[in-house]
Amino acid sequence: MEPVTVILPASNEESLIGDCLDAVLASSWSRIDSLQVVVVANGCTDRTAEVARTRTSDFGGRGWSLEVIELAQGSKIAALNAGDAAARGATRIYLDADVVVSAPLLEQIAGVLDVSKPRYASGLVEMTAQGWISRAYAGIWRQVPFMAECVPGCGVFAVNAPGRKRWDEFPKIISDDTFVRLNFTPVERIGVAAGYTWPIAEGFRNLVKVRRRQDVGVDEIGRAFPDLLKNDDKVPMSKRKTLGMALRNPVGFAVYTGVALISKLTRHRAKGWSRGR
Repeated sequence: MEPVTVILPASNEESLIGDCLDAVLASSWSRIDSLQVVVVANGCTDRTAEVARTRTSDFGGRGWSLEVIELAQGSKIAALNAGDAAARGATRIYLDADVVVSAPLLEQIAGVLDVSKPRYASGLVEMTAQGWISRAYAGIWRQVPFMAECVPGCGVFAVNAPGRKRWDEFPKIISDDTFVRLNFTPVERIGVAAGYTWPIAEGFRNLVKVRRRQDVGVDEIGRAFPDLLKNDDKVPMSKRKTLGMALRNPVGFAVYTGVALISKLTRHRAKGWSRGR
């Protein structure tokens, strides 16, 4: 199997980076002799880098390496590029710091990417939320065709060496995950059975902020890289399915449509990174 590098950008993730790394450390990788994990702490004013470094010896105990890079500027794109520059693995797994992977996920992803043709892969996303508003939103969001039938890659996406040649450095854009996904056709995107947890924003206001930023990010890619849009496999929900969701879960449907509508009407307000924590 090709060598594998996990690139993990993190900005002020002191409370989450430990669980994220512990889950990677617990991965059941029987076919991997050497795994490289690169944490890129960017613009941190907390102990993100320090907490990450406490796991260095644990990774070494498995014959793996954990490297921590610190950047003064807070920029996910700069962090991704720094991680790529430090990467030794041909296969790249890009992982958000708030994600907790299941034990078999990374090995399954690496397995489907161990081919000579360009491939993109991710796992089965399990959205998590604490408050009732966000739980209601997630109840509808997980049913939309893009989330239920495609390979969205929210929080975790990976490419093999031929796939990584599709672009040079990450461009200065909002939606890095959408950019990478659209560099591959639907048949080149592989979803594996293993899953991971991915927390969504908490509260109506934060859901709007994040949704608005996501929408603006997609629009930006359409303007900057119009040729990539041919690879989009999003399909609208049918009227029958929409009505069914509204009848089965009227509260969740009201929250979801309210967030989507307000996001659309206030796109001009989108600025900065919004994660709702």
